[in-house]
Amino acid sequence: MQTLRVEELSKTYGEKTLFKNLNFMINEHDRIGLIGTNGSGKTSLLNVLTGVDSPDSGQLITPHDYRISYLKQTPELDEQATIITAVFEGAAPVFQTIRNYEEALQEYGENPEDQKVQQRYVRAEENMNRENAWSAESDVKTILSQLHLTQLEQKVGTLSGGQKKRVGLAQVLIQAPDLLVLDEPTNHLDFDSINWLQDYLAAYQGALLVVTHDRYFLDQVATQIMELSFGKLYTYPGNYQDFVEQKAKRVTLEEEAAHKQQQLYKKELAWMHTGAKARTTKQQARINSFNELKRDLHEPQQEGQVDISLKQQRLGKKVIEIKNGTLKVAQHQIIKDFNLLVQANSRIGITGANGAGKTSFLNVCAGLLPLDSGVIELGQTVKLAYYKQQMEPIPGDQRMISYLNDYAQNVVDRFGQHISTTQLLEQFLFPRFMHGILIRKLSGGEKRRLYLLKLLMSSPNVLLLDEPTNDLDIATLTVLEDYLATFNGAVITVSHDRYFLDKVAQQLLIFSGKGKIEQYTGRFSNYLQEHQDFEKHQSVNKKEQPTQQKELHASQKKTKLTYAEKIELKAIEEVIDRLEQEKQQLVQQMAALPGSNYTQLGDLQRQVEQADQKIEAKMNRWDYLSQFEE
Repeated sequence: MQTLRVEELSKTYGEKTLFKNLNFMINEHDRIGLIGTNGSGKTSLLNVLTGVDSPDSGQLITPHDYRISYLKQTPELDEQATIITAVFEGAAPVFQTIRNYEEALQEYGENPEDQKVQQRYVRAEENMNRENAWSAESDVKTILSQLHLTQLEQKVGTLSGGQKKRVGLAQVLIQAPDLLVLDEPTNHLDFDSINWLQDYLAAYQGALLVVTHDRYFLDQVATQIMELSFGKLYTYPGNYQDFVEQKAKRVTLEEEAAHKQQQLYKKELAWMHTGAKARTTKQQARINSFNELKRDLHEPQQEGQVDISLKQQRLGKKVIEIKNGTLKVAQHQIIKDFNLLVQANSRIGITGANGAGKTSFLNVCAGLLPLDSGVIELGQTVKLAYYKQQMEPIPGDQRMISYLNDYAQNVVDRFGQHISTTQLLEQFLFPRFMHGILIRKLSGGEKRRLYLLKLLMSSPNVLLLDEPTNDLDIATLTVLEDYLATFNGAVITVSHDRYFLDKVAQQLLIFSGKGKIEQYTGRFSNYLQEHQDFEKHQSVNKKEQPTQQKELHASQKKTKLTYAEKIELKAIEEVIDRLEQEKQQLVQQMAALPGSNYTQLGDLQRQVEQADQKIEAKMNRWDYLSQFEE
C-alpha cells in the first residue's frame, strides 16, 4: 500500500508557530479535506508535504517511487508555453509520447505529402502503440474538455487568472500521482466542471488532500476532515457536515474540562491560603500537585468569530435601476436590452459561465464601466462598497494598523459606539500582537479579510461582491453570510460557491454568454435541480427524434480511411493481442496467490478490469475503422 507517513513535523514563520510535532498518515485511498482559519498554516503544510518548502523539524516517510502532484492556489506556469505544452510539462513519460504524437499529427495534417512528415508521424504512432498511450490520450482529452480548455495552442500568457487555474488543475490531474494535493481547486470553475471534478475524484485510485472553502464540494468528496488549529491537527471521520457536529462536541468537552480544572484550582488555592499549622509536612505531595496544576492551567484555545457590527448608512427605496441596458466588451456581448430593478432589500446572486461578463456587469453597477446604450440610475442615498476579485494593491511594507489608520482613525458601530482600528482588527480575528506586522507577511486569506474590513469601515448600504468566497476561510464565510442576512441594504454578489449562494441570494441572474441572462427567483440549489431535470427531459426527446434525421446524419458520415487511419488499423490487432496477453498474465498471477492475500488480489483485479477497458476501447476502434477498409 502506498502510504505517506508524517512524524513530528514542525514549522514556524517568524515568531508564529504554524504547526508543531504533527503526526499522521495518508493512506492510498484517503479522501482528506484540510480546513482551518486563514493564517493557520494550511498552505505552509501543503508546501512542506509536497517538498516546495522544508520543515523546521520532523520527517516525511514514503516509498521510493511515491509521486505527489500539487495544485497551488496560483499555479506557476510558463507564460510563453501553449496550453497543451503547459499541461504536459513535468508529467509522466507517457505524456511526452502523446505530446510528440499530437505535434506529428498536426504537422501531417498540414503537409500530408511530405515524406519526412509521414515518417515522423509513423514513428510517433509506433511509440503510442508500444507504450499503450491511447487510453492515456483519451483521458487527457476528456480532462481538458471537461475543464473547458479547447484552444490548446493558445499561449498561457494570454489567459485569465481563472483559465490559468484550470490549466494547472488539468496538469496535476493528468499526472495521476499517488497523492493529489489541491489548494482551492474549485476557484474559477463553473458548476458542470465542479460536478465533473467531484465524480472524477470519487473514482480516483490514489489519495487526495484538498483545501477548499466549498462546503458542498467537501461534503461530496471528503471522507475525512483534518483541522489545523493553533499548531495542532485534529482529525474527524466523515465529510464536512460530520465535522461540524464532531467539532461542536470536542469544543464542549474541552470547555467542560477547563471549567473543572478551574474549579479544582480555586479549591486548592483556598487550601494553600490556610495557615501553615493547617498544612503539615505530610501534605508536600499535595503542594507539588497544586504547583503543577497552576503551571498547566489555561483556557482552551478556540478560533474567534469575526464580529461585523459596523454602522450602515440609511438607504432609500431606489437603489439601482437599469433600463434597456446594452454592453459589449471587446466584441463580446455582455447584456442586451437588459432591465433590472434593485431594491433596498434585494439579495441578488450572479453566476454562470466563465467569461460571460459577470464582473463587467458589476463594474457597470459600480459606475466603472459605461453602457453602450440604455440607462443606469443610482438612488441619491446609495453608498457603494465594491469587493473586487482582484484586490487593489496593498502596500506590503506598511503595517496593518497604519494601513487602516490612513483610511479612518475610528468608526461607529450599529449601536452608535466609536470603535478604534485596534478594536476592529481584534474583531476581525487579528490579535493585538499582529497589528504591527508588515502586510506582506500575511497569508492570502488574511489580506482578503483585511481588505473586506477596510471596505466595511466606510459604512456602505449597497455591497457589490465579486467572488468573495475565494481565499476566505470557512469561519469567515459563515459570519459574512450571517452578516449579509441582517444587512439593512442591497447585496449583489458574483459567486460560483453553491453553499454561499444558497445562504445569501434570493434572486439569481444566470449569465450564459452572448448577452443571454436568465432571471430566477429562489435558492440556487432549486435552480440547479430544475435545470438538471430539464436537461434529462431534453435528452429523452433527442432519443425520440425522427428516423429521417438519423438517416441524414448517417449519410454525412465518412466513407473511407485517411492515410493515418490505415496505418492505425494495421497496428491495432497487434495492440489487442498484446493487451490480451497482459490480461492473461494477470489472471495467472491471481490464480497463484493464496486466497487470504486480499490486498494483492484486489490490486490485480483492478489491473484486470483496466485491461478489459483498454481491450474494449481498442475493439470498438477496430470495429469502427474496419467499416471503411477498401
